[in-house]
Amino acid sequence: MKNSKLDIKQRAYKFALSVIKFLDSLPYEGTTNILGDQLLRSSTSIGANIIEAQAGSSKKDFTNYLNHALKSSNETKFWLGLLRDSGKGDKEIINSLLKETKELSNIFGSSILKLKSEKH
Repeated sequence: MKNSKLDIKQRAYKFALSVIKFLDSLPYEGTTNILGDQLLRSSTSIGANIIEAQAGSSKKDFTNYLNHALKSSNETKFWLGLLRDSGKGDKEIINSLLKETKELSNIFGSSILKLKSEKH
């Protein structure tokens, strides 16, 4: 279990770095800057919430922070979709980032369901 926690933390960290690299490639203009700021906040929040979850003092804390990570990954999908569909960023790169975001969301979702089922 310890290795899987480390893996998801590293995966979220690498994902955030990929988003930063992608954002640095975008043109410097009003709309792109605003969408990019939103994307930066939500994508980096994923990993921060995983770290908080692992530091949580209870199973309830852990589940709560995983829920926040899931919400951040869902928000990240939204911003990436807007950047892709508005033609503001490279579609291939965005689709790759979206794929990773969806995979992270699925991991969080299944973990949350498992944790909730263990309560009963």
